[in-house]
Amino acid sequence: MNLVTSKRESLRERLSQFGALGYLLLLGGLALAGPYGVLSWGENISLLEKRQVRIERLKQQRAELSNRVALLDPHNVDPDLATELTRRNLNVAHPDEYIIELKPQN
Repeated sequence: MNLVTSKRESLRERLSQFGALGYLLLLGGLALAGPYGVLSWGENISLLEKRQVRIERLKQQRAELSNRVALLDPHNVDPDLATELTRRNLNVAHPDEYIIELKPQN
């Protein structure tokens, strides 16, 4: 009886050791090749740089839009911008005027 229980305990101990070893190997593999592992750092850095460039462009667009909003303040409207928007949206122009549309430079 003592021999049978010691074999069972030995088997349990070996299984727990193999389980722990498998778990450690899995963690090591994820640390090396996982989505946030050592091998994906280069890709993450390039994505970060691309996103920072995009954030800078969006900040510039936001500044331009906030400037236009400030120029369209109901209590102090910029007359040039109001004329430009009215003519563009309503297609209002005098017959002797020439309209030249310039594409914005990006």
